[in-house]
Amino acid sequence: MAQGAQEQEAFAAHELARQVGAAMFARDEASRGLGMQILAIGPGYARLSMRVRDDMLNGHGICHGGFIFTLADSSFAFACNSRNQNTVAAACNIDFLAPGQPGELLIAEAREQSLAGRTGVYDIEVATEDGRRIALFRGKSYRIPGEIVAPVGGAS
Repeated sequence: MAQGAQEQEAFAAHELARQVGAAMFARDEASRGLGMQILAIGPGYARLSMRVRDDMLNGHGICHGGFIFTLADSSFAFACNSRNQNTVAAACNIDFLAPGQPGELLIAEAREQSLAGRTGVYDIEVATEDGRRIALFRGKSYRIPGEIVAPVGGAS
């Protein structure tokens, strides 16, 4: 494939990921309600942020692990759906490394590790703005029928 064609294909894949992310985010009451923002998205990749609010603190005065998990899970969802094929979580696990503090901006970066047939594996790192690692999350995905946005040209 010629370099120009490869660049055009890469641009189209990133544009599709952007459109899919925008459509999903518009319908994602949970992520928006927690104040998440999409910072970047591409094929098999997503980076989201969330500021730790007072209503996210547990009895120890640190970010409740469920909110950290939700941020990681949302970035996982955007990454594994980025190719416009409906994809859901089949399994997830998380390791908490450090507490999220009140007011900190947490950033979850999801990267596709494997995509074969209907399944994928994604690693997500949650860190603070200054790079302090908060959690490591691994998600396994499963593709189901359907698409997020209408295909280019309106045909399936």
